Amino acid sequence: MSKHAMIDLKVVKRDGTKLTLQASPGMSVMEALRDNGLDELLALCGGCCSCATCHIYVEAGPDGVDEVGGADEDDLLESSDHRRHNSRLSCQITLGSAMSGLVVRVAPED
Repeated sequence: MSKHAMIDLKVVKRDGTKLTLQASPGMSVMEALRDNGLDELLALCGGCCSCATCHIYVEAGPDGVDEVGGADEDDLLESSDHRRHNSRLSCQITLGSAMSGLVVRVAPED
């Protein structure tokens, strides 16, 4: 796969609708969702890891992608009533070529 190949990102919206979006390597999942017109994520802080309005569940993907990336992300997810073992902030997942086929579900709004 060339470094410019698009990544398939599979998304399950809050109502259960399934979409497959195209994203560029190096984008965050949050940017990919926003740039593809998915308006269910508020992403109020714009990807600065200072809110939890881009909360998703990682349903399938490469090993480790569902593991919280750091203390800031963990603290923000703790504030959610909808946190699960596979919760992540979509702004903290950077898409790479090995992530094509990643499946995420938009978490309920807090």
